[in-house]
Amino acid sequence: MKEGFRQSMAWLHTWSGLLVGWLLFLVFSAGTAAYFRDEITLWMKPELHAAAHPSVPQTVALGHAQTLLEQRAADAGRWFITMPSEREPAVRASWMPAKKKDGIEAKPRGRRRFESAELDPVTGTELSAPRATRGGDFFYRLHFDLHYMSPIWARWMVGVAAMFMLVAILSGIVTHKRIFKDFFTFRPAKGQRSWLDAHNVTAVLALPYHLMITFTGIVTLMFMYMPWGVQALYPSQDKFFTDLNNALPADAKPAGQPAPLAPLAPMVAQASAAWQGAPVGRVTVDFPGDANATVLMSRQAGRAIGYDQPTMLFNGVSGRLLSSSGTPGAATETRSVLYGLHIARFANPLLRALFFLSGLAGCAMVATGLLLWAVKERQKHARALARGERHFGLRLVDGLNVGAIAGVPVAMAAFFWANRLLPAAMPARPEAEIRWFFIAWGVTALIAMARPSRRMWQVLLALGGALFALLPALNAMTGGAHLGTAIAAGLWPVAGFDLVTLGLGIALLFAARRLGRPAAIKKTPVARVTAEAA
Repeated sequence: MKEGFRQSMAWLHTWSGLLVGWLLFLVFSAGTAAYFRDEITLWMKPELHAAAHPSVPQTVALGHAQTLLEQRAADAGRWFITMPSEREPAVRASWMPAKKKDGIEAKPRGRRRFESAELDPVTGTELSAPRATRGGDFFYRLHFDLHYMSPIWARWMVGVAAMFMLVAILSGIVTHKRIFKDFFTFRPAKGQRSWLDAHNVTAVLALPYHLMITFTGIVTLMFMYMPWGVQALYPSQDKFFTDLNNALPADAKPAGQPAPLAPLAPMVAQASAAWQGAPVGRVTVDFPGDANATVLMSRQAGRAIGYDQPTMLFNGVSGRLLSSSGTPGAATETRSVLYGLHIARFANPLLRALFFLSGLAGCAMVATGLLLWAVKERQKHARALARGERHFGLRLVDGLNVGAIAGVPVAMAAFFWANRLLPAAMPARPEAEIRWFFIAWGVTALIAMARPSRRMWQVLLALGGALFALLPALNAMTGGAHLGTAIAAGLWPVAGFDLVTLGLGIALLFAARRLGRPAAIKKTPVARVTAEAA
């Protein structure tokens, strides 16, 4: 604090942002994409693009799903039925295969996988088996599980990074004397001043969003970071979440007595009426065909800000209502609202687009902050660099900047290209798609670390831009509903994906073109290094 409070905050802002900046850029990028996880998943399953139909009563769609499950998964331990929505036009029926088949205990092979089928909600016919893919769920999980890591360690890392981010935002607010004036100030082609202006504009433009998304991101994992309250009142977290979600206890068992499952349609109608006409989003059937069968109805997301949706539990044989989630307490409701704000399932298409743009602003804020540090540091050591001396820390940051900021778009685009170019029936297909994401990112990162130059920025941005801009054409050539067909049929999730990727591709190509313009290099070596830094 010797240099004054604001100077101390500036130091804290710089280092709290730099140390976790590259991880934050990945988290922001994947989290921003996850706002459209359903649309991404639908685009990555071109076999389902033909399922766009006018909406039908939920009772009709559910009846089709129940018929298929009774025929194909009568001995399954659990059914899941995801009802159609504006973002997901097909009915998805999933089931957990029975542990025993023909009286023989099945040998465990890792985690038991769910089997599923996609149905046309109008006719009930099974759609062409869609290719296996993680789709948008990959980005959703990546932004807090980091994939090739222990989920616990990954969530701790992301949580610590979010805390650093919160510190950086608050210290940045203190540091800027003219925070609102800076919002209207941008001076291009002014070197360090331009980078600072870009950082200020993208930070202030979506400042409420940045504060909200960072704080609520920490709240989503609050029971892992601060488990003591739950531990004091519950013997295990499983028991706590069972009570929280109105679910069956973990030790619930079938009775072993066959009994027909009651029709699900009347239960859906009763639940929807209790929720003032709000549709059901998901139906979970435990022990179908057994005397202890139960049916859990969950309301479709999008009717309230809160993450936790009302539920109703029915007896699966008689159809009698057993329980319903009551009015939550203040603490539960607060946590639910904060969680809901973070994932934005409540948002309509316009609001979701605003969240997406704010997320892009967050990516730009992190990127410009990292680049600003490198620009300032290069100017400090301009004379030494002009003499040909090397600065290990600066070169390391330059390489990480190129690999993280320019490499992530290349990796994301490669993930989408792999979805369409890998054989649809290949085994372990979802993991193969994900591998191509990390292969593309790893290759770009290695090249960037070997040669972190202006030319490398231009090459990687141009590559990412071309891969994104060509995705609509790839969609049309590999069996998907092309842009014209999707717009005409009202299949806006697919059309929106094509339009957004086209826009992102054009933006990246524009950035690469701007970098291709020769910089004005002055005669002295120090001036040359300063110009290159700008």
